[in-house]
Amino acid sequence: MAHTSLLRVLLFSLALGATQTQALTPSHYLSLSDVARLQSFLGQHFTDLPSAYYSIVGLATLGGGVADPAEACHFLKSQVDPTSVDSLFYAAVASQALPGCEIPLSNETRDILLAAVSEDSTVAQIHHAVGALTALGLPVASQEVVTALRARINKEENVVAVTLALQTAARLSQHAELGGFVEEIEDLTARLDDLGGLYLQFEEGLEATADFVVAAYALSDHVDMEPPLKEDQVIQLVNSIFSKKSWDSMSEAFSVAGAAVALSNNRFHLPVVVRAQGPATVSHSQPTLQLLVTDVLSQPLASASVLAESASSMATKSVVLSQTPFTLRDGMFELNFMSSQPASGYYEFTVAVTGDSRLVANQVELKVKVSTEVAITNMDLVEYPAKSKASFMADSHQNFAMSFQLVDVNTGVELTPHQTFVRLHNQKTGQEVVFVAEPDSKKLYKFELDMAERKSEFDSMSGIYSLHLMVGDATLENPILWNVFMDDEAPAVIQPKTLYIPKPEIQPCWA
Repeated sequence: MAHTSLLRVLLFSLALGATQTQALTPSHYLSLSDVARLQSFLGQHFTDLPSAYYSIVGLATLGGGVADPAEACHFLKSQVDPTSVDSLFYAAVASQALPGCEIPLSNETRDILLAAVSEDSTVAQIHHAVGALTALGLPVASQEVVTALRARINKEENVVAVTLALQTAARLSQHAELGGFVEEIEDLTARLDDLGGLYLQFEEGLEATADFVVAAYALSDHVDMEPPLKEDQVIQLVNSIFSKKSWDSMSEAFSVAGAAVALSNNRFHLPVVVRAQGPATVSHSQPTLQLLVTDVLSQPLASASVLAESASSMATKSVVLSQTPFTLRDGMFELNFMSSQPASGYYEFTVAVTGDSRLVANQVELKVKVSTEVAITNMDLVEYPAKSKASFMADSHQNFAMSFQLVDVNTGVELTPHQTFVRLHNQKTGQEVVFVAEPDSKKLYKFELDMAERKSEFDSMSGIYSLHLMVGDATLENPILWNVFMDDEAPAVIQPKTLYIPKPEIQPCWA
């Protein structure tokens, strides 16, 4: 194996990424690029009223809009069927998101919509009728809608129907009897499937789960009553809805957009996403830990305050920092962790986010790496990083020893990286042997090689070998591959510590 390949494998095995260790924090959310892709998906050309509705209303929900509002309005007017409740719903609600767009209204249209509010209609039909009436500015008999919905829920009793009933109730007068619908939120929550304690979702799929979140918060905001959702359940719903980064249909993308906005802008729960800006790594050259604190749409929570409650070494458990605030600068929360003079290694941070009573998952644990540079000192054969002018001869009549120390370039403190290897390689034969170098109690590395004892590892092949010293650790910014001895046929050959010393020549003694 070539030495570059071996070093690459070594470093790959040591490359540990910064991870959040607390279970119930958002592990999925919509990044800015996710939001852009969602907007692009919703912005595709629409061919019928439902797709126009999902596109126009979905983009408006995310704070954007269609490319040509006038053309979109014309499309709605040309496609609407004034005798269809469903068609009127899509056109009327979508028109509200377009400036100066009004759908023609006749007495016949009004009568069709009012007649649909009936126990004989499905929940979907009632939902569409109420949505169209509201969008068109027509009065709604809220208590009649409540009665019709309650009757239909008892007949349909499925997740989609009940969710539509909740969305419909959120459009009704607050003086209507809406308390029973709030109780339906708790009943629906009980139907959610718990997947490993990290996800909650309906077996009906992503769209049904996202629609439930939209409906639950819309109704709760409307009646000013906190939804019966535990904080852990909120985070499980977040993880479930945003774990999927591509969408199968316009309606699914529309539902995800609605859930994202509902979870970022409601009166009761605001899930917090805390993540490092780039790798969670600090060093003497880059001493500042930077955190992004956002909602699930990756929008900064500018009013938040961030406190490092503690930072402790994962190796020694010693606390090196406590109750230290982060500073907000250019939308990022910063902390100069190196001012606490931590040794290289991994540290567990407990971070608390405050500033809003709605915050959920606002205490987060982060693993932060403190990296440094290593230097080789006190090498008894040659000074690092020079190469010896001699070559290394290996045969069964020799043994070899060398000693050295590894120190932190920045502090001078002795280091004991996780992996320190001595590699011998014969370029002519391809023979390669790798040994582990171990430190003693004083952190001095002593490498000794008795060729007679280890000759089987060399296949009993004597010759000139290159010798590499390899030092690797995930906390090192400069992993070392030092070619101490070349395997060139040099005239000077190092043969340390010969085991078999020639005896004095025997001189005959004649009597």
